[in-house]
Amino acid sequence: MSVTIERIRVICTAPEGINLVVVKVETNQPGLYGLGCATFAYRHLAVKTIVEEYLDPLLKGRDAESIEELWQLMHQNAYWRNGPAENNAISGVDMALWDIKGKLAGMPVYQLFGGKCRQGIPVYRHADGRDLDELCENIQRFQEMGIRTIRCQCGGYGGDAYGSTPKDSPANSLPGVYLDSRSYIRDTVNLFEGIRSKIGYEMNLVHDVHERIAPVEAIRLARLLEPYDLFFLEDPVPIEQTEWLRQLRRQTSIPIAEGELFNNPAEWKMLITEHLIDFIRVHISQIGGITPARKLQIFAEQFGIRTAWHGPGDMSPLAHAANIHIDLAAPNFGVQEWSGIEPPNFVIQDLKGPHGALLEVFPGLPEYKDGYVYANDKPGLGVDLDEKEAVKYPCENTVTTWTQTRKKDGALQTP
Repeated sequence: MSVTIERIRVICTAPEGINLVVVKVETNQPGLYGLGCATFAYRHLAVKTIVEEYLDPLLKGRDAESIEELWQLMHQNAYWRNGPAENNAISGVDMALWDIKGKLAGMPVYQLFGGKCRQGIPVYRHADGRDLDELCENIQRFQEMGIRTIRCQCGGYGGDAYGSTPKDSPANSLPGVYLDSRSYIRDTVNLFEGIRSKIGYEMNLVHDVHERIAPVEAIRLARLLEPYDLFFLEDPVPIEQTEWLRQLRRQTSIPIAEGELFNNPAEWKMLITEHLIDFIRVHISQIGGITPARKLQIFAEQFGIRTAWHGPGDMSPLAHAANIHIDLAAPNFGVQEWSGIEPPNFVIQDLKGPHGALLEVFPGLPEYKDGYVYANDKPGLGVDLDEKEAVKYPCENTVTTWTQTRKKDGALQTP
């Protein structure tokens, strides 16, 4: 008997105060369903509408095992394609179909990709602090947890809290997160000099520019950071200006990671074929799920580009699991961002605190131990959803403020 799609539902939940969107694909086989991540935390209702009002009627009654066929159908059915809301909606269904495929095979998803290239996945974590001393204390705590790569920031991404207006901005400037690129560059260089003087050069250090400075300033920053041996510099230029990476590449040997905001293969094709980046760093639900991410991983492998998938708190444990399954089977794996969702009995030392509620809603998360994350080897993605627990943590539909970033003159700046 063929396995067909009977119903596609969306479950929105926020066990840590961050909107998460889960897609559940139910089949004609009793008890057989798949789960996937469609999280677009800041437009979650748009994604929910696309899944329930468009993808559910489109796919109902179709063969649940025809993943490639269904992905292409979802991708082209609206005619206009490669938008973030639609891609996240497609991702939720796509991950759920891979989850079903693994359950039918009785295998974890990474086995469907050819099996493990490694036993565990080395991850990196984020260390922040009000000053150098506090930052180094947090780095030391992560070292004690077995982490070998740390992303270092001081005060977020170089801006003040939302709502402030600098005294030297024009009169009547609107509230926002105000940025000062020149002071940010000076502070960042001084920060890495201080970190290396305190902890030495054994730890791998990463820094995220978050596209918040002009490309020519990113070149200057990279040159000034050369002595401090960064593992990579993340998103130094906006996605609209990636042609600047040619000039950046000529002037620094720091490895470059780019792609957190990518939606479309046209955005990464040239960067990979011209060797302008060292790590491809997409948010896999943003590009449409496991199917396109696996293709991207294989494409990047042909050019010696490693993966470093986005792994923040504003993606569900299903997406974290999807990252890990691709990582396990990828010869060109680099490092995996991990937002700190260890088991609740593990002592969490970062600012996020314990993750008990998240793990009650999503049992089966890949396990962290001594700097590595391990898949749980259950069939499919290995992560389930407790809908009774999920409903206890409703999402909020509020105006997003952290993306309202501005230059000192009050003009908007991409976040």
